[in-house]
Amino acid sequence: MTEGLVTFALIKLADIIQEEERLLTGVKAESEYIRDELEFMLVFLRAADAMEEKDDGLKVLVQKVRDVVYDMEDTLDLFRLRLTHDHGVKFCSSVQTISNSIITLKARHQIASKIQALKSRVINISEAHRRYLIRNNITEPSSSSTHTPRVARPGNTVEEANIVGIEKPKKHLIGWLVRGRSEREVISVVGMGGLGKTTLVRKIYHDADVKKHFQFRVWITLSPSFKEEDLLKYIIQQLFRVLQKTVPQGVDNMDNDKLKTVINRFLQQKRYLIVLDDVWHTDAWDAFEPVFPNNSRGSHILLTTRNTEVALTACIEFPDKVYNLDPLSPEESWTLFSKKVFQNTDCPAHLKNVSERILGRCEGLPLAIEAMSGVLAIRDRSKIDEWEMVYRSLGAGLEDNRMRNALKILSLSYYDLPYYLKSCLLYFSIFPEGIPIQRMRLIRLWIAEGFVKGREGMALEEVAEDFLNELIKRSLVQVVEATSYGQVKTCRIHDLLREILITKAKEQDFVAIAKEQNMTWSEKVRRVSIHNAMPSMQQIHVASRLRSLLVFWGIDSFPRPPKFISLSSRSRLLTVLDMEGTPLKEFPNEVVSLIFLKYLSLRNTMVNSVPSSISKLQNLESLDLKHAQVTALPVDILKLQKLRHLLVYRYETESDDQISNKHGFKAPAQIGNLLSVQKLCFLEADQGQKLMSELGRLIHLRRLGIIKFRKEDGKDLCSSIDKLTNLRALSVTSITESEVIDLEYLSSPPQFLQRLYLTGRLERLPDWILSLDSLVKLVLKWSRLREDPLLFLQNLPNLVHLEFIQVYSGEALHFSHEGFKELKVLGLNKLERLKSITVQKGALPSLQKLVVQGCKLLQKVPSGIKHLAKLKALDFFDMPYDFVKRLRPDGTAQRAGWTFLQKPVVQFIKILQILPFDLPNNLIRRLHPDGDGEDYHEVRNVPEIYCTYQKNGNWEIYYNYARPDILLKRQPDWKP
Repeated sequence: MTEGLVTFALIKLADIIQEEERLLTGVKAESEYIRDELEFMLVFLRAADAMEEKDDGLKVLVQKVRDVVYDMEDTLDLFRLRLTHDHGVKFCSSVQTISNSIITLKARHQIASKIQALKSRVINISEAHRRYLIRNNITEPSSSSTHTPRVARPGNTVEEANIVGIEKPKKHLIGWLVRGRSEREVISVVGMGGLGKTTLVRKIYHDADVKKHFQFRVWITLSPSFKEEDLLKYIIQQLFRVLQKTVPQGVDNMDNDKLKTVINRFLQQKRYLIVLDDVWHTDAWDAFEPVFPNNSRGSHILLTTRNTEVALTACIEFPDKVYNLDPLSPEESWTLFSKKVFQNTDCPAHLKNVSERILGRCEGLPLAIEAMSGVLAIRDRSKIDEWEMVYRSLGAGLEDNRMRNALKILSLSYYDLPYYLKSCLLYFSIFPEGIPIQRMRLIRLWIAEGFVKGREGMALEEVAEDFLNELIKRSLVQVVEATSYGQVKTCRIHDLLREILITKAKEQDFVAIAKEQNMTWSEKVRRVSIHNAMPSMQQIHVASRLRSLLVFWGIDSFPRPPKFISLSSRSRLLTVLDMEGTPLKEFPNEVVSLIFLKYLSLRNTMVNSVPSSISKLQNLESLDLKHAQVTALPVDILKLQKLRHLLVYRYETESDDQISNKHGFKAPAQIGNLLSVQKLCFLEADQGQKLMSELGRLIHLRRLGIIKFRKEDGKDLCSSIDKLTNLRALSVTSITESEVIDLEYLSSPPQFLQRLYLTGRLERLPDWILSLDSLVKLVLKWSRLREDPLLFLQNLPNLVHLEFIQVYSGEALHFSHEGFKELKVLGLNKLERLKSITVQKGALPSLQKLVVQGCKLLQKVPSGIKHLAKLKALDFFDMPYDFVKRLRPDGTAQRAGWTFLQKPVVQFIKILQILPFDLPNNLIRRLHPDGDGEDYHEVRNVPEIYCTYQKNGNWEIYYNYARPDILLKRQPDWKP
């Protein structure tokens, strides 16, 4: 983490030295000296995070470096602030005028004095650094960056006696091993640290059937930094030991290539099993894969990894052989917990509740359950207060000796990260426990914090997304929700990892988390995160070094709308202010004095206007007013030349059909002045045709949303879109339901366009849609097409998600053979004249979910739906009761389903509160009507079927209950 701080400070220092050379007269040499010394120490600091845990001397040295970096950053920022404040002009303007002013001379004198003092501190740190290297006999700083190589037999991560939930994956993997093909196969077991991957594979390695099948077996445990030569020699030793032969002479003196040749020749005619345990990087796989021959004898390589990329790379020829190890189920977690804590005796009734809460924090992670159980096993069972104390102080409990194994494994994942990912991962400690974190919110915050630096040919947002994907691949960040086309929507981290990160963040003054009234924190802290704000927090103590303030207004927050949290002059260096969800009613006037602010979020507040003084925020990059009440922006917004994300819109659902209406904002006429903007949603088009022409100047736009669009705006918008080559998402909504969206003039649609939303009348589908090879999602609404749109769209190569809402006025839809090859989600809504749907065999081969809503004339389920082998869910919403009856099984199946549904499932649904109401008796009876169930044979193999319909003015729900092996539940999350 310190490496990251130094890197960011060096970038800022270099920029100021270069750009403001005349202002730094007299201190340029000192500034360059500080920069050079920090660069020298940077190499050494690459290993400091992992080493300082065990070395108190190094910990002090790292802290001193961190302090001087913070002070250097503050000195530079305060200098810039002073010049900007005193002159009321942009810092970089009119350098000659500023240089000649008395006030500027005073500011230069002050910065010179401070930089001299910083130079003296850096000299002292450098001397201490060199003494440390000499004392520890470190001649090459980079050598400290590797962990001690380890070569070992299968370890003992989780005690053998307490293995739970292992039989199913064990049986599955053994089946792959002993019943595989003759060619050499690779199997990957992937999951986060502590899930029990090594334990599982060790059990397989020693299984009797596996031993019989593979005469030659070798277990290799890799470290994040391994020594290839030592591991190759170890493999040779193990192979010859099986034959009870000595290792050939000369092996100790062989180079790597010769060692690999020895192994390859030895295994050429043998069936072997090689276990590569804990493979961290693809280069480790690349180093070892060629060593083991593909001898067509049924040999296998079985590897474990935390990194999804490693697993997929290793199994590139065997993509179906990647096994994702899941956490333990609640039942399995309780079994493991009970074994260790209660030695299989019953849990005392008074401890049941607190035990379940503690166990919930472990989230099925065997290593965490083991460690937590060890803490509780020594507690007095008669004293519930001791157990409650453990639950309340889980963070502090991480210091307990019995938690060190869990800490070590999870911490190792953190230490292995490059510096830029350490900062990003540490940022997760800011968010409250248990809330899903929006991907784009996280990305915009990372950019504002300075964690993301540009790469050639990539936008900062793309780089940040790569960072997030890397953390996901390393099994450190968990995906909570993803789109139908595979993009992350929300994510989170494991609670135990979160506690580790909070500890690290506190040690490094990275963030202070305020959960209680009258909390205090270090003056050095850079960020404050307020959870569940209390009345006293209206006047919070703000540290002078504060760069970020985030307020999370939860359900336990003080109910009365507070005044804006007072920001004193000490907080004038803020770059991030996130007030999402707070009950603000007015734009806080204090904000406009925060001239370094890069990120401002008033999302989900009651703020209804933005003052013209927002123009003072010259560094603002993200302005998030989504789901606020703002409907217009002042013309002064155009002065914010660094603005990248402008979100001013809200959705409102105004009818029973769950269709949301968009509300945007009136934009200034010359919106094209915002040359840096990448996301612009949703501007009202009915402010004059020139507004659509202005959009062509925004060449960096990646997402554009327009509402109140008129037919006469079409030509100007098409001309602008032709210039927006970076556009990834486009949404256009007409001013009325009958207004035509005329986009026929578009000659060069953006080649990377991925998502297209057109809401309005279409006289015909524009031909340019067929050229959108990157299109993954298409939503059409109010189109009222007379011709079947399927024939036009069926050959789009990457279309994954398709929704029609009032799109087609015909009576029949036909899905042709081999049409829509990649489509996974299909929604058909309010096709009011539609009477039949035909799915030809070979059509929609990838379809997983089909939603049919409000198609009142549809007489039966789509013909040929039984051919959709991958279909997982059918959802019929607002359909006629007679249509629903046709889906039900015959009388015999009804009676079997009746017993099953009436007892355990209905009770379980109530328990989980999947339905917000009790199932009435008349609804239970309707699940088994007398009828022929004419369409049941078409859908009998679909795992999940939901039917929501109106009868006698009431909404009722029918579930597929003929499959007792599947838990069925209503998931009303699909919105057209």
